[in-house]
Amino acid sequence: MPPLADRIRPKTLDDVVGQKHLIGENKPLRRIIESGEIPNMVFYGPSGVGKTTIASIIAASTNKQLRKLNATTASTSDIKDIAAEVDTFSGVNGILLYLDEIQYFNKKQQQTLLEFIENGSITLIASTTENPYFYVYNAILSRSTVFEFKTIDAFEVERAVTRGFEIVSAEQGCEYVLEDGTAKYIATACGGDVRKALNAVELTALTAEDSDGRKLVTMESAMSLTQKSALRYDKDGDSHYDILSGFQKSMRGSDADAALYYLARLLESGDLPSACRRLMVCACEDVGLAYPQLLPIVKACVDMANAVGLPEARIPLADAVVMVATAPKSNSAYLAYDKAAADIRAGKVGDIPRSLQNKHYDGADRAVKGQFYKYPHDYPNHWVEQQYLPDILKNEVYYEFGDNKNEQAFRSYWEKIKKK
Repeated sequence: MPPLADRIRPKTLDDVVGQKHLIGENKPLRRIIESGEIPNMVFYGPSGVGKTTIASIIAASTNKQLRKLNATTASTSDIKDIAAEVDTFSGVNGILLYLDEIQYFNKKQQQTLLEFIENGSITLIASTTENPYFYVYNAILSRSTVFEFKTIDAFEVERAVTRGFEIVSAEQGCEYVLEDGTAKYIATACGGDVRKALNAVELTALTAEDSDGRKLVTMESAMSLTQKSALRYDKDGDSHYDILSGFQKSMRGSDADAALYYLARLLESGDLPSACRRLMVCACEDVGLAYPQLLPIVKACVDMANAVGLPEARIPLADAVVMVATAPKSNSAYLAYDKAAADIRAGKVGDIPRSLQNKHYDGADRAVKGQFYKYPHDYPNHWVEQQYLPDILKNEVYYEFGDNKNEQAFRSYWEKIKKK
């Protein structure tokens, strides 16, 4: 028997849960499907949100022959075999190829596919969980319309969960009764993935307890069988970088609650190295000179986390994240470095001033001999005015004091010294 997700796969757009921004009344994808003229398309979004289901509905509505390939296992010859059906009885109305995980096709395979797309042999619907603009051959993208599928709201997934239990009840000839909140919990815990939610329905149905001639699905059973299933996480995928981005931007934005949430997403997925690395980067980039004492504190917390490992690592890291999020912020040094680096990349790399060079003699051809370096510690307040930048950059200003208390104190100090 096929999985429950396949047994109750919707046959019409109205039965599909979620994606109303695409298939709702008068929405773009729905209008295309209803027109009967199907272009090449790329469906982009997380797994279990209806990409395959909608492709099947499209194929049925156009009377095209649906063929499915998965790029993780398909070869160039598989594409050619499908294209060969065009001139046969089975392909008389055209062939719609649903290619799952197109990002796993290499450039040569995608070029072979392009050949059949261009001559009209195949109408392509490709799906990917990764950003297609990074992974799909540009020539295919230019001939396709990209539709982004969204994670499905828990309210919509709950509809599918309820329907799943109804189907299982009918198939088994017995009534399944759910403890209060169980359907909602399954829908929420599966992270917007309908397929995962329906798999959980099947598992909880198998472990349901007999109760007065009925089957009781308990919250405890649902919680144990859906544990951590809401964690959409692939260390090489878009979701990984989205979580890291949310983590750092929350700390930069001084939102400790959001920062802790994203830290939990990383650690519950077991990704301790990424959490530590981004935390240290944020401490330097976004707190920086506003509270430089924080940098060794964060490093100590990271060292402690790596020493004890998970799950205890969450404790020092939570301390560090809250400190970074609630600390005053400054990116003055970070911006100053980028300005200096931009000049170097632009070719402004003049000679080091003679007074700073690491040599204490002059060639015979030098008219004015002597290094003339002034040792700052020999002067009042350990400072003396002299040129440090090359001649072509001697008037450049890279660092601007931040408006935080710490940097403003340094600014006041040096203004007094230099005015003297």
